Amino acid sequence: MKLQMHSIRFDADQKLINFIQKKANKLDRFFDRIIDGEVYMRLDKDENMENKIIEIKLNIPRHQLFAKERAKTFEQASDMAIEALKRQIIKHKDKITAH
Repeated sequence: MKLQMHSIRFDADQKLINFIQKKANKLDRFFDRIIDGEVYMRLDKDENMENKIIEIKLNIPRHQLFAKERAKTFEQASDMAIEALKRQIIKHKDKITAH
């Protein structure tokens, strides 16, 4: 799956980009018709420790899935966002097969 990575207010290192790509590629096991996606990594100016925000948008035929998570690290936030997308994909597949 092709993902476009965008880092806002910082420069993402290749290790982080590879980590997110590797995790997102596992979504293909649940739904093989994912077209592409976009990942936005943002540093919030919040004083709170949980200032790393990940937004993932996936394009599937006739639909778009979206997840936004906030955590202490980008790795944790991406894990939670991809888990949320996995649940959305499974729910979407159940709707398709029900019809």
